[in-house]
Amino acid sequence: MEHAKIERINELARKKKDLGLTPEEVEEQAALRREYLAEFRKGMEAMLDGVVLKRPDGTLEPLKKK
Repeated sequence: MEHAKIERINELARKKKDLGLTPEEVEEQAALRREYLAEFRKGMEAMLDGVVLKRPDGTLEPLKKK
């Protein structure tokens, strides 16, 4: 995610705490959070795809999605 978008998320969070947000800002914050979470999940899934389990018999088995 672009650094500017992360800064905007933080800016909206600070404003919400101090002054409150307009309905447009609430929608913008929700959209930015959804985008951030989608990218986070994608990165986490990619990382977990590279993880393998080593069994006691020495075989390697990739993680399986439940």
